[in-house]
Amino acid sequence: MVNTLAPETTERARGVRSARLPVEDRRRTGPRARRRQVAVAYLFLAPTLLFFAVFLILPLGFALLLSMSRWAGFELGDIDPVGLDNFTGLFAKGSTFLTPILTNTLLFALGTVALALAGSVLVATSIDKLRFQGLWRTLYFLPIVTTVVAVGNVWKYMYEPGGLVNGVLNALGLGSVAFLQDPDTALPSVVVVQAWASLGSAILVLTAGLKSIPESYYEAAALDGAGPVTVFWRITLPLLRPSLLFVCITQFLTGLQSFALIIVMTKGGPGDATNVAALEMYRQAFSYGDWGAASAAAFVLFVVVLVVTLVQLWIFRRKGEDS
Repeated sequence: MVNTLAPETTERARGVRSARLPVEDRRRTGPRARRRQVAVAYLFLAPTLLFFAVFLILPLGFALLLSMSRWAGFELGDIDPVGLDNFTGLFAKGSTFLTPILTNTLLFALGTVALALAGSVLVATSIDKLRFQGLWRTLYFLPIVTTVVAVGNVWKYMYEPGGLVNGVLNALGLGSVAFLQDPDTALPSVVVVQAWASLGSAILVLTAGLKSIPESYYEAAALDGAGPVTVFWRITLPLLRPSLLFVCITQFLTGLQSFALIIVMTKGGPGDATNVAALEMYRQAFSYGDWGAASAAAFVLFVVVLVVTLVQLWIFRRKGEDS
């Protein structure tokens, strides 16, 4: 259609429209409207912010105060500031926090991650090729919904000299092993239980990761004559890297903070063979009444968790860039 309006009329109409739109936009996005939008946003965020303030920020600040004080856990007026004495005491000569407690914590977490990661990858790849996958995932997830006390006590009886594990060893012609009574075998024995109990969540994550890998990759590998081992190392594992990263970090964090299973099975013994940082914090606070040392140990463990997590993220990201 040919425009029959004069050029002056057309330009005037465009000018009117361009003059009107900014005014309306200013009304909708003016300072008063923006303040109203911000107020409404904070109103919706208020319950969540209040929850974090009460259950995260305030306890964190109080723990920081206690880490630089001496307090028996009764009257708030008895809090006695001591500076960094609690932190220096953890690493002083003769202290057991660095060795064996913190060392046990790292070994416990590393062992749990190694066993759980290897086992979950093996089971997840096997389940992916079976029928009734939902049933198998449910069976492996059952230990997750079982209480730690029940899991710990069952395995504790299985590790007894007359228990199931030693019964199998005796049937194979091997001698009995004092799994939880020997300082050399106590920590590895608990690591096996922790890894077994955490397989279910890792398997769920990895099976979901396997489902997200396009089938065309495997078809192309089959056309090229690649074997199962080559397909696993060249296709499955690289494409599972995000899922493996998630499993690795969550399992490591769980291992660093675990103490319930240890307190059920060994109570930190024999000696300090299975004593870990979280259990030591519990003992210092509730058994010895030294809340300052317990809070200082908590912050040291927090730094360890943060550093380990950042290192894991850096390693996985660097491997992703190299590949």
